[in-house]
Amino acid sequence: MTSTNHSFMTDDLHERATTAAAYIRSFAPQKPRIGLILGSGLGDFADQIEQATVIPYSEIPHFPVSTVAGHSGRLVLGAVRGVPVAVMQGRVHAYEGYSMTEVTFPTRVLGLLGVQRLIVTNAAGGINPSFGQGAIVAISDHINFTGRNAVAGPNDIRFGPRFFDMTHAYSPDLRTQARAEADRQGWKLDEGVYIAVLGPSYETPAEIRAFRTLGADLVGMSTVHEVIAARHMGIEVLGLSVVTNMAAGVLNQTINHEEVMETGRHIAGQFSRLLTALIPQLGSNTSAS
Repeated sequence: MTSTNHSFMTDDLHERATTAAAYIRSFAPQKPRIGLILGSGLGDFADQIEQATVIPYSEIPHFPVSTVAGHSGRLVLGAVRGVPVAVMQGRVHAYEGYSMTEVTFPTRVLGLLGVQRLIVTNAAGGINPSFGQGAIVAISDHINFTGRNAVAGPNDIRFGPRFFDMTHAYSPDLRTQARAEADRQGWKLDEGVYIAVLGPSYETPAEIRAFRTLGADLVGMSTVHEVIAARHMGIEVLGLSVVTNMAAGVLNQTINHEEVMETGRHIAGQFSRLLTALIPQLGSNTSAS
C-alpha cells in the first residue's frame, strides 16, 4: 500500500517531519532519549511502557501506516524505569509499496523529537546454523542487498551531511552493554551480520547459500534503511534480531509468517526483560535537555 494523502518530495521532507514531530510533541512534551522500532511479533514490549501515551500512526501527519500482520501501527510515548522513550509498535516496508523516504520517515521524526539512541529490532531468518530458532542476536553490521538506499537523491543538510561514515553503523559500545546485560540475566547474546532483501517473497535456498558466502548470519526485509537514516542524523544504533525461523534450505521445511509471529510471541518475555533492563543503562549517559 502506497501513501496516497501526501507526496514525499525531498525538498519538503524536513518540513513534513517537523510537522509530524510537533504533533507528537503536543501529546508528550518531554523529549524521548531512546527510540525503539519493534519488528514482527515483538510489539508486546510496548505494553511495558510507563505513563504511556498511544498515538495511532494514522493520526500523525504524513506518517506511513503499517499494513502487515504483527505491526500494530502505533507510537507509544512514555518511560522505561524513568527514561523517556518513543516506541514504534510496528514499521512499514518497501515491499508494501512505500518509497524509501516513507520507510525512513518515522526515523527522521524520532530524531527531530530528540532521540539520541535508537534500538531497532526485527524478526530474521537464521542463516548461521549456530543461531537456533528463538535466539536473540545483536547485529554487528549489515549488508544492503535491497538495491536501494534511503538517502539517495538531493541531500538536506538539516538532517545530515551528503556523505557519512558507516563503519560503526551499529554502535560497538551499545552492543557491549547489551551483551553484558544478557550475561547478567544468564544467557549469551551472540552477534551477527544482517543482510536485507527487498521481499516480500522469502529467499530461495540458492540465495541463502550465496548470502552465507557473503558473510551474512541473518536475513530480513527491514532495518538497514532505518539505520542508514539514523546514522545520517548522528543517532547511535543498537540492532537486535530475533531468529524467528531458519532461512530457506537450512532446514528441510517451508517458511510462513505465522511461524514468525509465533516465535516472536514465544520469546517476548526474554526480549522484554533485556530491553527493560538495558534502556535505563543506555539512557543514563544521554542528555536530558
